[in-house]
Amino acid sequence: MAAHPPRRVPHLVSLLVVCGGLWASSEEWRPRHALLPPSGVLTLGEIPPPHEVLLGGPEDPAGQPAWLAGLKAWRTERLTRMRYDAGEYSRPELAWTRRVFSQNQMLVWDRTFYDADQRKYTVDRYLADVESRLGPIDAVLIWHVYPNLGVDDRNSLDLLRDLPGGLPALKDVVDQFHRRGVKVFFPTLAWDTGTRPEGKPVWTALVEVLKEIGADGINFDTLESAPVEFRRAAEAAGHPLALEPQFAIRDESLAWSTLSWNDWVTWEDLSYPFIPMVSKVRWLEPRHMVNVTDRFTRDKRNSLQHALFNGVGYATMENLWGFWYGMTAHDAEAVLRITRIERALAAELVSPDWEPHAPTLQPGVFASRFPGVERTLWTLVNRNEYAVTGDELRVSAAAGSRYFDLWRGSELTPTLGGGTATLRLPIEGLGFGAVAAVHGDPPASLKELLSYMAARSARPLSAYSREWKPLPQTMVEIRPTRAADTPPEGMVRIPAGDYDFVVRGIEIEGGNDPGVDVQYPWEDAPRRFHRRRMRIESFFVDRTPVTNEAFKRFLDATRYRPDDDHNFLRDWQNGTFPEGWAAKPVTWVSIEDARAYAAWAGKRLPHDWEWQYAAQSADGRLYPWGNDWDVRMVPAPDHGPTRRPPADVIGFPRAASALGVLDLAGNVSQWTDEFRDDHTRAAILRGAASYQPLGSVWYFPQTYRLDEHQKYLLMSPGRDRAGTIGFRLVVDAR
Repeated sequence: MAAHPPRRVPHLVSLLVVCGGLWASSEEWRPRHALLPPSGVLTLGEIPPPHEVLLGGPEDPAGQPAWLAGLKAWRTERLTRMRYDAGEYSRPELAWTRRVFSQNQMLVWDRTFYDADQRKYTVDRYLADVESRLGPIDAVLIWHVYPNLGVDDRNSLDLLRDLPGGLPALKDVVDQFHRRGVKVFFPTLAWDTGTRPEGKPVWTALVEVLKEIGADGINFDTLESAPVEFRRAAEAAGHPLALEPQFAIRDESLAWSTLSWNDWVTWEDLSYPFIPMVSKVRWLEPRHMVNVTDRFTRDKRNSLQHALFNGVGYATMENLWGFWYGMTAHDAEAVLRITRIERALAAELVSPDWEPHAPTLQPGVFASRFPGVERTLWTLVNRNEYAVTGDELRVSAAAGSRYFDLWRGSELTPTLGGGTATLRLPIEGLGFGAVAAVHGDPPASLKELLSYMAARSARPLSAYSREWKPLPQTMVEIRPTRAADTPPEGMVRIPAGDYDFVVRGIEIEGGNDPGVDVQYPWEDAPRRFHRRRMRIESFFVDRTPVTNEAFKRFLDATRYRPDDDHNFLRDWQNGTFPEGWAAKPVTWVSIEDARAYAAWAGKRLPHDWEWQYAAQSADGRLYPWGNDWDVRMVPAPDHGPTRRPPADVIGFPRAASALGVLDLAGNVSQWTDEFRDDHTRAAILRGAASYQPLGSVWYFPQTYRLDEHQKYLLMSPGRDRAGTIGFRLVVDAR
């Protein structure tokens, strides 16, 4: 017997860094760190340092010419060693990737994307919400997997096919995005190796699906290289796809990956230097689009300055797997303005003659120069915390040239002399700037940009709030039942008592930030750790979870059939459960199905704290049977990949709680409370399931401990149902 059961929830920092090193070959692709080391913790020494993906700038501005010459020599050597073939960047089918300046990762569980009551996708509502804050977006990554992946044996593609309406509805979703000028990506997870085998290579299967629904690209979660097999599969299918690794590319896959996510400007706990860094992959191939992300930083000015300095895009991630990490008003406005400028001067940003750290006149102000055929663009960032006003740039003067402050939407009056033009403009502290030199009259598109930015800059960026707040949640009401005097059949009385309710959520990411996990009615914000001394009145609880046999009686009595019946009782056939399954807990039932059964039975779902109190009693034990972990008290862990049936609900009588309640740990998870905010619905699951796929720390976490609960994101009944989730009910007592 061990003191505690084996767990798949390692140290939070480890989860953030484990994805740092991955590799792919023509033979196979997999995470380099598929499992944690024996210690369970990765050290910072195992994280690729910033210089592996970013290049440091010159320490002394006077050394910029030599520094730039060295950069050019390094690029030539690196591309030669790669035997670089730039043909993919010349393909007209993928030219759009150069213009992905604003990308948003959206969760399928986001309530702005799918209306569960109306049972329809709401693409326009989602775009209206995002674009009202961030401005137009060029691409969306529809995230449909983590963190619910691994709750049962469905793989990533199963979960795609299980979305409401299946692939035909997804095709319509993609078409709606396309009509709004938005390209659509879906992810592939290299670490999803422990769920149901697809029966064919993942690149073949995924490309087939994405061709069917008309999607535009693949995001490679945790991979810095896009395996070449995906490119070959797309070519064979006649459906070119943009391949987007998550990290900066450092190998030959640059040739077939025309854009990437640079996930974090620097790694966790490493500060961004005062002197801006240069994106290595962007320097190697200026036509390669990088979308910078900075998910767990509330003040995103460093990453936003990095994006503008390098002339690259920005990927926003606000719904972080069910907890809202919204952009501040300041940073959202910065994204809107930066991407508006970049979109208007996209042709200059792919200049092969890009010059990072172009000379400037003010200490702490840094610029990149992007010379084009018809005009030259400078992007500027002020790394000082104070505003800088005065001469900023001195550039070669050409007859007929006009100069425009793009950030403020105004024309600049240069000071001419000695063949140069000196440009004076203000830049806010830790702010942004952009200047264009145009020969003659500016084109209509530039005039439109200037007009827009002049109106926008009437309110300085510093006037927008940098305050970050978590999104408040509400708990869905569970109405009391008619009170009973004696235990209904199959139920156990739980006596009234004073109780220390202590529980923590085991969401993998987010640390202890406000907004993680859930917000109970007595709390002022969602948080991971919860504690409350409370008085619990007596109630009756089902001695076991509801069985298949009991659920069949409900169906026979009511002829119940849910409106959304996808996956309903998926393990049953011809209206009944398999032979020998009568005493097994019913699964493949949604929280709505459980509530319908409860209404018929005159019962209700338990609150999270009621479930825990019935399992712990007043002594706060860690497991129903006591404080010591005992493998003999629960079904053996099911590591798949194909899920086995659950055990009978009375299969482990010695594991009963002190009050005689059975099947509280390690067989199936059980529905309790539901929580909602403006973007997310989630249910608290208790009890933990025996199914626990191997191969990654990111699968849906299970816990046998009674002081831990699971947060399960809800979208639609058909998608929410799982082969590992059942329920038990309570009745209020007099």
